[in-house]
Amino acid sequence: MGDNQGVAYIEPGQVGLRSIDFPRLALGDRRCDHGVILRVVSTNICGSDQHMVRGRTTAPSGLILGHEITGEVIEAGRDVEFVKVGDLVSVPFNIACGRCRNCKEGKTGICLNVNPARPGAAYGYVDMGGWVGGQAEYVMVPYADFNLLRFPDRDQAMAKIRDLTCLSDIFPTGFHGAVSAGVGPGSVVYVAGAGPVGLACAASCHLLGAAVVIVGDRVPERLAQARSFGCETVDIARAPLADQIEAIVGVPEVDSAVDCVGFEARGHGDDAKREVPAAVLNSLMEVTRAGGGLGIPGLYVTGDPGGVDEAAKRGSLSIRIGLGWAKSHVFVTGQCPVMRYHRQLMMAVLHDKVQIAKAVNVEVIPLGEAQRGYRDFDQGAAKKFVLDPHGLIGASN
Repeated sequence: MGDNQGVAYIEPGQVGLRSIDFPRLALGDRRCDHGVILRVVSTNICGSDQHMVRGRTTAPSGLILGHEITGEVIEAGRDVEFVKVGDLVSVPFNIACGRCRNCKEGKTGICLNVNPARPGAAYGYVDMGGWVGGQAEYVMVPYADFNLLRFPDRDQAMAKIRDLTCLSDIFPTGFHGAVSAGVGPGSVVYVAGAGPVGLACAASCHLLGAAVVIVGDRVPERLAQARSFGCETVDIARAPLADQIEAIVGVPEVDSAVDCVGFEARGHGDDAKREVPAAVLNSLMEVTRAGGGLGIPGLYVTGDPGGVDEAAKRGSLSIRIGLGWAKSHVFVTGQCPVMRYHRQLMMAVLHDKVQIAKAVNVEVIPLGEAQRGYRDFDQGAAKKFVLDPHGLIGASN
């Protein structure tokens, strides 16, 4: 047994480094011979983590955070056949058994066997199965042969680790949002939200061949980051969204739209400083052409203690479903099934077809600076904060 430290949620607005148990190949009192223990190479701060840290969920104090994990295998259970000690691997944020009906259908975001409360699980997240998070020095990963993506060459992977760390969540999630919205060659796309997932989605739209990618936000620095890799931008606080889109492409509509904001959405125009939970969904239906698609990777919850009204606290939003129905829109919601995309996106990174770290503006910080990362992210920093628990990224780049 060695020492281990993890980033814990303390109270709204505060996280802290805590000494935690060194991981074991065990699930409670039961051995976990299909799992591995990782020395964490990189672990990222996610907007989904930020919802908990803001106090917008029922997360308990002391929860060890972190579901975006890249690591080195230092111990493998006896039933692990294809992942070896020393392998450098990416960990999908959604935990999946590989055995249930949903996993066999490729729906790994809603595995039936890893969370007793409901389908789907994730590391370090409230109501997602109780799995210990990976914003730590070491972490245990179950069902290793099924879940893990092994990088083919360690030196090559470490040289591109800032890009490859995005494979655990935001790159596949952004890509899934684009794919599920029907983005393809020649598409005109609107991406709501210029946080890391929105920027990853915009980069994914380019990778998929979109003709025009328009990104909307109200934070100037984030909009500037979107423009830095070829996106058009709109400031949702300035003028009606449809009017701004028309000024860019000549018509007030797009082929596809992606919600990369979720339930803490702000209003548009004069309402931009006020929380309006359904604002993004309703605006996407307004500007997406009849027959178009809406990808919704942005997080929506079944319970929000900080909701603006009683309906919002139950996860019940005032959505103009009649508008979407009248325009025959296709809606795709839910967690991204990371394994559907992560190998292909790894190859795109390794062969220089995309520079995802540049697009989302990765900044690497020590594990002990997690509080600063959460604070700056909450204040709208146009960055993706990556934690480096062992100093391995700094040493290799």
